[in-house]
Amino acid sequence: MTLPIDESRRRLLQRLTLGAVLVSLSSVASGAVLAADAPLVSTDDPTAKALKYVSDASKTPDAKAGSKCATCALYQGAADAPQGPCLLFPGKAVKATGWCSSWVKKA
Repeated sequence: MTLPIDESRRRLLQRLTLGAVLVSLSSVASGAVLAADAPLVSTDDPTAKALKYVSDASKTPDAKAGSKCATCALYQGAADAPQGPCLLFPGKAVKATGWCSSWVKKA
């Protein structure tokens, strides 16, 4: 004997799932917008000092050719933006031309 399927329950579950996905996507999008307006990280910031962050990669002998924030996997800014958020500096932005010792080539 098969049990009847309650269509209203199915619709409710589908809408709840869709709602959860939309809420999480909107929070990610709003976080990116807020991070774009975030203040620049200062070279005096303790985390920046620990990671040897500089706002211009060409001014440090530690940076290899082509290694700058814009080409780093941790950089979350748009490709053509002058600055953007970085996973290492929550709530702050870094210069796209910057560099730190945690630089990892973007895939």
